[in-house]
Amino acid sequence: MPEPAGSIKPLRARGAALPPLARFLLLRTITTIALVWLAASSMLLLVRLAPGWAPDNWKPGMSSEEIARERARLGLDQPWTTYYGEWIGHAVRLDFGASTRYQRPVVDLVAERAMNTALLALSALFVATLIGLPLGVIAGSGRPASAAAAIRFLSTLFLSAPPLLTSLILAWFAARTGWFPIGGMRDVNVDQFDAIGRLRDVIWHLALPMTALALPLAATFERLQADAIETVRAEPFVVAALARGVPSWRVLWRDLWRLALGPVVALYGLAAGHLLSGALAVEFVSSWPGLGRLMFEALGTRDLPLAAGCAAAAALFLGVWTMLSDLALRLVDPRLREADTRERHEPASPETALPEPQPW
Repeated sequence: MPEPAGSIKPLRARGAALPPLARFLLLRTITTIALVWLAASSMLLLVRLAPGWAPDNWKPGMSSEEIARERARLGLDQPWTTYYGEWIGHAVRLDFGASTRYQRPVVDLVAERAMNTALLALSALFVATLIGLPLGVIAGSGRPASAAAAIRFLSTLFLSAPPLLTSLILAWFAARTGWFPIGGMRDVNVDQFDAIGRLRDVIWHLALPMTALALPLAATFERLQADAIETVRAEPFVVAALARGVPSWRVLWRDLWRLALGPVVALYGLAAGHLLSGALAVEFVSSWPGLGRLMFEALGTRDLPLAAGCAAAAALFLGVWTMLSDLALRLVDPRLREADTRERHEPASPETALPEPQPW
């Protein structure tokens, strides 16, 4: 029977039109877009309204006529509302203007530096996972006791050391030994290397900043994994498996560590904030040409378009990373998938469904 004109479907029935995964992706996409807009707009307006102006920082000694022409060219002679309106009109078309310092399109410059930061962050996350999870399994199992105690001590030590301090210690180590380059991303003679040599050179330069960023994160993963292992060990099915004579090492390395992955995967979304904040200090100390160092230079020279573009890229990185971590958590935790399945197939209950209005 067709519904009367003007009827309103229950809100739950409307939401059920989309699968749970599609609703999740749609909501996170909208949230990420709002986060990018808020971060870029806030950065642009805060730098625009701050005292001083950009050319004084990167073109000293300009005359008053040159300053006036430069202000007009950059749009700084307009009210901030007009300036922001013109900027947002171009930004929705992914046109963030040109950098006043580098005289290059902001999109190209930010994309180039963001790739370097992504390389540093993903490498640090991979190394932290590769180190933190196995050590967490050993510490959570408590066997051997000496190894578990040593792992707990080291994780506490690295948790107390921020990436800035770790990067300074590693830079001193590189300067004293000469085993690794002190800073930069490539050798000055990199153009003379072949493809394998260039890859080896990037890995050689990446080793120390990646280690400085990965060690505190690995310690965090180890603590979470160890606590989760200790909790899962008390489950009845684990006790029953051990009672049936299944070797403890097989239960630990085949089943327990996978069941205890939930808290670690849930932390992956928050790890994006740690990597972004830590990358700024690490890139500054190691002269790594990444997004954090570029944002620092943009703020120092009052480069408005570049600062806004860096903030937008950082917010996009944070939003996409959080969405991917939540998707991974749904794959790891079967309870979330079961909840989505029940929500999709169960009809709306009378308590949650809104009554349809009666016709006039």
